[in-house]
Amino acid sequence: MSDLPTAKTRPASNWSAIWVLPLIALIIGGWLGWRAYNQSGIEIQVRFISGEGIQANKTEVVYKGMSVGKVVALALDDKGDNTGVIATIEINKAADAHLRTNTRFWLVKPSVTLAGITGLETLVSGNYIAVSPGDGEPTKKFTALSEAPPLSDKEPGLHLILKADRLGSLNRDSPIFYKQIKVGRVKSYALAEDQHTVEIRAFIEPLYANLVRKHTRFWNASGISIDAGLSGVKVRSESLASIVAGGIAFATPEHRTDSPPTDPSLPFRLYDDFDAAQAGIRIKVKLSDFEGLQAGRTPVMYKGIQVGSLKALKVDSDLSSAMAELTLDPLAEDYLVEGTQFWVVKPSISLAGITGLEALVKGNYIAIRPGDKGGAPLREFEARPKAPPLDLRAPGLHLVLFSDSLGSLEVGSPVLYKQVKVGTVQSYQFSRTRKQLVIGVHIEKEYANLVNGSSRFWNASGITLTGGLSGIQVKSESLQSLMAGGIAFETPHPNTPLKKRIPRFRLHENHEAANRVGTAVTIRVDNADGLKVGTPIRFKGLDVGKVEDVDLSDDLETVLLKAQITEVPDRIARAGTQFWVVKPELGILKTANLDTLVTGQYIEVRPAVKSKGPQRDFVALPQAPEVSEREVGLSLVLSAPRRGSLKPGVPVTYREVTVGKVTGYELGQTGDRVLIRILIEPRYAPLVRAGSRFWNTSGFGVDWGLLKGVTVRTESVETLVAGGVAFATPEGESMGNPARPEQTFALFDQAEDDWLKWAPKIPLGK
Repeated sequence: MSDLPTAKTRPASNWSAIWVLPLIALIIGGWLGWRAYNQSGIEIQVRFISGEGIQANKTEVVYKGMSVGKVVALALDDKGDNTGVIATIEINKAADAHLRTNTRFWLVKPSVTLAGITGLETLVSGNYIAVSPGDGEPTKKFTALSEAPPLSDKEPGLHLILKADRLGSLNRDSPIFYKQIKVGRVKSYALAEDQHTVEIRAFIEPLYANLVRKHTRFWNASGISIDAGLSGVKVRSESLASIVAGGIAFATPEHRTDSPPTDPSLPFRLYDDFDAAQAGIRIKVKLSDFEGLQAGRTPVMYKGIQVGSLKALKVDSDLSSAMAELTLDPLAEDYLVEGTQFWVVKPSISLAGITGLEALVKGNYIAIRPGDKGGAPLREFEARPKAPPLDLRAPGLHLVLFSDSLGSLEVGSPVLYKQVKVGTVQSYQFSRTRKQLVIGVHIEKEYANLVNGSSRFWNASGITLTGGLSGIQVKSESLQSLMAGGIAFETPHPNTPLKKRIPRFRLHENHEAANRVGTAVTIRVDNADGLKVGTPIRFKGLDVGKVEDVDLSDDLETVLLKAQITEVPDRIARAGTQFWVVKPELGILKTANLDTLVTGQYIEVRPAVKSKGPQRDFVALPQAPEVSEREVGLSLVLSAPRRGSLKPGVPVTYREVTVGKVTGYELGQTGDRVLIRILIEPRYAPLVRAGSRFWNTSGFGVDWGLLKGVTVRTESVETLVAGGVAFATPEGESMGNPARPEQTFALFDQAEDDWLKWAPKIPLGK
């Protein structure tokens, strides 16, 4: 036992690792406590008249769009009359330096007024409390404003004071205009210390601050200003915004363009209206007609809008003219240049219509048409004796007509297309050589495409009488043109472009003269029976020209018809074209062209089939030519000892039914026979066989004897007079094969009795 070693002893330790956790927890707790203390806000109290729209732990305090605090409690004010509420607000410590006596709080919520809509963003985020830092002693208690404070005088821009006799419809944030552009707004308003005037604080944005000069005039542009009297009713408004929310306008008088910059400490006078401010541009206009004008009452109008007024009117010593002094809106300054026109508008009644009708209500007034912007500026003008032509810048087509005489045309006379008014006469004057009249015409925009390079214009004024054996013709374009004169036009070709921006046309004396524009041709006829000046030339029922002159040839053998081809002259006035006179035909067998008994004879034309060279002299055919086109059918030749009364066009009959016609005749090669050509219609071609017999049915035959009496034979009344050919085909084997084209048959003088009894059954063709 004594060999065992002796144990060593050491004192026990009081430290344990378990104590590390409480230490860490203590450190974290201390750090969180310090952080909570360091980031905790500063509690302040703000008194509001009402707690409406404020909620604890929700309503925030916002400065320049950033949240700097929040309402943590809301309670009634236990002091005073208990009419308010106390909002306890926790503000960020960073704002501690700005919590001064002049710091202002107010509640922002949606507001709709005539001046506009404010606080629109609160519809999404909810109401909030806005803050504006101020100076003064540190404090933790505040009283909120009932509304947002006025714009600070420290805001960049121009801050002014305006003094007015009355506020009118001005309000906070009412706009301030310069040439109808919003350049500022009203900050606030209050009674002056003397309580006789109103002081209006205004703000002009920095960009426009230099527009306000020492001699600038401000006037109240609120709502609508109405000035009524015997000379008319004057209505003025700066803009729609100023009608609703009120507004102020300003301008610097033209003669004060060198005015120095303004001194913001000196107040401006706010005039009741533009006229009182007298800020307009003053010009002088010499008038030759000044009847009904009154200084201070007569307006200056542009397209129905008043742009100025007549300030003074001084009659010259000779009483023939007067010098008018006008005040115009500053907006017109750039347009008072060379070319600007003035004239007096008063009611006028003429055959062309009633003009200046509005002057019956508002009284005579002075109208203005601005010149082109950028021209040489002027301040003295001479008024026109009457209204100028329509401005070339107006929508529509402007064109010029040249005429040898004016007729009954005047300014305002209508321009007609198919008797529909599509424009008006705007002006007329002599040409430079004074040999012609130049007439200005305006075609309304919706009808401008009716005029092109092929258009023809003529004077449609009054009534045109045309008389002759064929009757009396009375023409008038319309009742309006009958009384006031007028111009008509037509456009024969739809795709002819205009060559100039302001096209020029000839104004013809009448419609007939307009249609004479074309290619001149001469037609020789044997006699002029029924032909006269004005006789139409027609193609397929359409007028393509007209006879302009009827005269004898130099040898007195023929008559020369001088005509104008107005439609497709390049196709008609060519070699190969045929002309002939169409006249009525009356007879037992044929009646044609009866319309010429009423309308008179006319000349028919057949243009050349193939394109040949141009030709101007023609010889009319004695009658209408045969159709040159190849006709469909069975062509046969009949051989006879003589022609008899046969001629082209007489019928070829089978059993007294027309199945063809005679197309021509000629002598045979040896001259002993006459060859007559016939054409059988395709449907009836199977009726002709090799054994068919043809005979002449012209006239009538007489067969008589003592025992059987007298027998008179004729095919029909038609063949009795005009002639004709008949044929018959035998039955059975003697019928023969179908006839071949150009096959020759004998033409007998009369039919045998047996032929008339033949009745074969032959199917007809289709």
